[in-house]
Amino acid sequence: MKFNKVQDPGYVKKAFSRIADRYVVTNHVLSLGTDILWRRKVGRIVERWQPVTILDLATGTGDLALELQRDCPGAMVTGADFCEEMLAHAAERGVAKTVVADAMNMPFKDDEFDVLTVAFGLRNMASWPDALEEMRRVIRPGGHLLVLDFSLPTGILRRPYRFYLNKVLPKIAGMMTGEGDAYEYLAGTIEQFPSGSKMTDLIESCGYKNARCKPLSFGIASIYTAEV
Repeated sequence: MKFNKVQDPGYVKKAFSRIADRYVVTNHVLSLGTDILWRRKVGRIVERWQPVTILDLATGTGDLALELQRDCPGAMVTGADFCEEMLAHAAERGVAKTVVADAMNMPFKDDEFDVLTVAFGLRNMASWPDALEEMRRVIRPGGHLLVLDFSLPTGILRRPYRFYLNKVLPKIAGMMTGEGDAYEYLAGTIEQFPSGSKMTDLIESCGYKNARCKPLSFGIASIYTAEV
């Protein structure tokens, strides 16, 4: 299975290092707060799995890791990211354990985690299949993968959403962060990122089982789950 590759992790790291202190507020504004609701839904799903160890990969400033700490108080949540500036904010906000880690070559043992989550991060990794296979390495047999990421809605919303994504969002983000180019880049990655059945097929091709897709907010984002 082949996909277009427009992602540039080095560019992402540099751009988001510069806006780490404005990243959380910018996301909430651009999504009109719906990103908070999406993470709460993720938290409820993970809570049902009753994990003891959770890795939140590409944790950024820790939004999802903090949600998982609230929903799974008995679990050890580790937030990992390759951007040290983002991780510093995650630690300041209360993420209990943070680790600087490249998703393509993580410093964790095989089968170390019950659950691995990655929110809005897989899309920017150098190779989606290689990243998914490295994630599977650190999830124990019987454990779970959960991916939350943007997707493109179908039907009548597709055209106006693409206009917002490519024309409006980068301008608003540019005014808030001074990094409009970074958000133009991210809009392009959303256009290229596989979604729906293409993503579940990709996940299963990397050795996972029972991959499922749950569209959110009319398909603007999606949750993908799978088992190891």
